[in-house]
Amino acid sequence: MTTLCGIKSATFKHIESELYSYKDTLKEIDNLRDEIMSPTKENDQNTGGGSNSVRAISKPTEKIATRLLTHKTLRNLEEIATAITDVYNMVSDDHKKVIETRYWGNRHLDWDGVADITNMHRNTALKYRKEVVLLIANKLGWR
Repeated sequence: MTTLCGIKSATFKHIESELYSYKDTLKEIDNLRDEIMSPTKENDQNTGGGSNSVRAISKPTEKIATRLLTHKTLRNLEEIATAITDVYNMVSDDHKKVIETRYWGNRHLDWDGVADITNMHRNTALKYRKEVVLLIANKLGWR
């Protein structure tokens, strides 16, 4: 396995993939939260339960909070989205331009096109890319 600046090349590509799908990830987080917050009503199969039958105590707020905290997919997506947001908020405006242009703008641009739009040299744009990906990897604890 080759490493790229301290992280594996597969990790680098995975983080870039997460950057490309960042907006979709935010939508998916919202959808999962909505699903958890307002689940469809479960059908009670025990319609004629006796007086000594075991029944779950109904505490909807606690149930929802527990589901929100224990939902693995939601937790993972939130961790990735938070890392991207935090890194985006802490980097320079030039880094932000590169992120917006390459990952959240026209996906068909090559790095020369990104450099032209952001008014910087291609190598500078690639350097900013590497710095952003490494910061996200560090925040996530990925190697």
